[in-house]
Amino acid sequence: MTAPQVELRTISKHYGPVVAVDDVSLSITPGEFVVLLGPSGSGKTTILSMIGGFVTPTSGEVFIAGQLVTHLPPAKRPSATVFQDYALFPHMTVAGNIGFGLSMHKVAKPERKQRTDSVLGMVGLEGMGGRGVHELSGGQRQRVALARAIAVQPSVLLLDEPLGALDLKIRRQMQEELTGIQRKIGTTFIHVTHDQEEAMSIADIIVVINHGKIEDMGPPQRIYRHPTTCFVASFMGESNVITGTARARQNGEVQVDTPLGNLRAEGDAEEGTEVHLCLRPEQLRLGPGDGDETISLGSATVSETIFQGNHLRVRAQGGANNQVRLLLEVEPDAEVVAGRSIDIHVRMKDIVLLKD
Repeated sequence: MTAPQVELRTISKHYGPVVAVDDVSLSITPGEFVVLLGPSGSGKTTILSMIGGFVTPTSGEVFIAGQLVTHLPPAKRPSATVFQDYALFPHMTVAGNIGFGLSMHKVAKPERKQRTDSVLGMVGLEGMGGRGVHELSGGQRQRVALARAIAVQPSVLLLDEPLGALDLKIRRQMQEELTGIQRKIGTTFIHVTHDQEEAMSIADIIVVINHGKIEDMGPPQRIYRHPTTCFVASFMGESNVITGTARARQNGEVQVDTPLGNLRAEGDAEEGTEVHLCLRPEQLRLGPGDGDETISLGSATVSETIFQGNHLRVRAQGGANNQVRLLLEVEPDAEVVAGRSIDIHVRMKDIVLLKD
């Protein structure tokens, strides 16, 4: 087996009575692009800071490239950090900012110039080494911060919400550039964000953090399509979470009585217990359904439709007495009108049984 590039062993961080990170263990494979995702105050930035050496764990150990670094200062760790506020030296040129880190690593002047030119080309800033930082846009400054971190050739690159200050268009462009650079240089990236779309667009592995603990971890597609808990289902995009009662268990499936009828999902639950099912809006389909692979959810009354370009966003009330609120995303030209009734079905494989 490949040795982990970063390993956290039961790390915790307490600030007085406040537990910011609670007994987290995590192993990251070399060359992975890992995103720590969670709401504000979840502990994700504290975890990144403990990897980078800016925060010392209350307990637990941090390893980078097999080296115990728990109590080493940032400058002595084989890692580099890119911050949201760029942290550039305003009195230096672009090349001066990049070269400063290399000089701290005692890289000879000819090699400093060669590396500086190389990383400027990599981040799309060829020929701009002589410019002052004040002459750059926000996106260009972030590229300089990224180039400075890459130039020292760290074992791990840590990115603390580096795109948060950029506008939407530039942020999406930078997301593509980040993944392209990471694939090219093969360095392990650990990126912190609270933006679910950003996480899904750049990550090999998403680690969902909530209340200082790892709530879920896996490839973006799995995290989105098959979340493990109610928190992940609601945090990773929009979802319909249906409450029901577990009934018969057979062949790895649980039958669940819900206000939308008797549904089935893979998993396990004690008979008679309350459970929750996740149905993504785009997985609810119009029509009664047919065959063994689909389950009818009955009819629902449409309360609102909103055209959103590539889909029609539909809110409806379903179940007995219309007590279940549903959100659907259907084809933009679907004949769905507020006040009318629609039939809804779902593929059985899209119903996800959640842990509480």
